[in-house]
Order: sequence, then C-alpha cells, then structure tokens
Amino acid sequence: MRVLLVEDTPDLAEGISRYLEACGHAVDIAPSLADAEAALDVAEYDVMLLDLALPDGSGLTLLRALRARGERLPVVIATARDQISDRIDGLDAGADDYVVKPFDLGEVIARLRAHVRRAGGDPSGQIMLGEFRMDRAGGRLFRGPEEVRLTSREWAVLDSLVAARGRVMSRKALEERLYSFDDEIEGNAVEVYVSRLRAKLGADLIETRRGLGYLVK
Repeated sequence: MRVLLVEDTPDLAEGISRYLEACGHAVDIAPSLADAEAALDVAEYDVMLLDLALPDGSGLTLLRALRARGERLPVVIATARDQISDRIDGLDAGADDYVVKPFDLGEVIARLRAHVRRAGGDPSGQIMLGEFRMDRAGGRLFRGPEEVRLTSREWAVLDSLVAARGRVMSRKALEERLYSFDDEIEGNAVEVYVSRLRAKLGADLIETRRGLGYLVK
C-alpha cells in the first residue's frame, strides 16, 4: 500500500516511514497541510496517517476538506491529543480511526492495513488463490500448512494485484504502490518482482496482458 504520512516532527516521521517501508509499503512524508494537499494532487494513496498539530493549521481542516469533496481515502489520526473531546472531533470530521502518541508501530500498521482492506471490501483479509491461502491481515502466504516466504516487495506486488483482483494493473500503477516520491525506480523493477513471484507460486497465478499490465483472477 502507499501511505501519506502527514507529520511535522522529523524524527518521528522518519521512524514511522522506515518501519512502514521495511514492511514493503511506500511512504510519502508531508510535514504540513500544504505539502499534504500537493501530494494528494499528484499521487493516489491507499491510506493517510494524519497528525493534528501542523505548522500551517489543524489536520482536521484537511480531513474536513477531503470529506467535503467526497474523498473516501481511509484516514487514521495519530496525535498527542488524548482527550475524549478530541477523539470525538476527529471521528466526527470523518476519520476512520484515532491513535494517541506514543503508539506501537505494529499496532498502527495493523490498523492501516485493516482500514485499507475494509475500503476494498475485504474486511477478513483471508483469500484463496488456487492452492494458496493469503492472509492479508498478517502479511503471510500459505500453500496448505506450509508458509511461502515472500520478500516485502514481492508481497507488496501480490497484495496490490489481489486488491485489484479481476482488473488489470499497469506497471505504472504497481510502481506507485511500491515506491514513494524519493525512491529511485529501476525500469524493470515490476517485471523482476512478478518473475520472482511466478518462480515461487507458479506461472499461472499472475497473468500478463501485453501492453496493459498484470492481472490476478
């Protein structure tokens, strides 16, 4: 998944970003409301992790603007404000969830994944792909009782294709799920990961539509 992290504390933003990227997710950091709006104008995100106290205003301003224009992007507020009234304000403004700093990064990423799955109509996260069982909630893949080990990027490609199951995903769309603005993208990176997945899972699971992209049925 691609995450927009709206957080103005550099050390915290970098720590969250590194953790998410180690799990195979692409992260763009926006330290202000203006930067967040600019990022939303040029990229498509799966979920937003939103601080409230930003240098150019409240995160609630951005959240209300998103909901006012019909954006259904899942938003998890992450803030030091721990009053019940703050939680109510955040949820009433359209947030999908609310976590209080300091938080456990493992729990936060589980919440992000859960909201992305719900937005895609897959709350359980358990999917059968032929002989394989995919646990999207836990980030694991099984053939019978045996786990099939995937790298974080291999998982990210497979998870993106499964999220779009039945629809072709272009190479560019997959790149946008794998890489943030600052990443250097090799020209054949997607092809390499698809090839590795086929070597592990068989040639038939991921179909190539020449000139269009890739498909999991």
